[in-house]
Amino acid sequence: MSPLQQEWTLLQQQHEQYERGALLIKLAGVTLFALGLAWRLGPHWLGLVALLLWVQEAVLKTYQARIGARLLRIEQGLLSAAASDRQDLAAFQLHSEWAASRPGGLALLAGYARSACKPTVAFPHALLLLASLALILR
Repeated sequence: MSPLQQEWTLLQQQHEQYERGALLIKLAGVTLFALGLAWRLGPHWLGLVALLLWVQEAVLKTYQARIGARLLRIEQGLLSAAASDRQDLAAFQLHSEWAASRPGGLALLAGYARSACKPTVAFPHALLLLASLALILR
């Protein structure tokens, strides 16, 4: 197995781990919301917990996206190497590539916000926030 194939295998496993982590954050949010309702916590607290978990998942998904970008580069490199029988992409460069393209503070926060707005990340957090708001307004 080539170094790029090894790297792809490792990063793919990590990409899937991030996906499982995101699912656990969603499940924790729903569970904590239900427990909070059962314990009659104030809707402000329920909304705050939902918001914090939403932000946490957005950060996690942003990290996952970095791995995904590297996976795509590796796949293109492997495809090019297979087509031309040469290799233009060095293996094990995830952090070097990220450091070279890392955005500054506000751009990094904007990246987290973009991740948070993706429907697969926003669900169920946005619904839990809306439910909290509905409880506050009633």
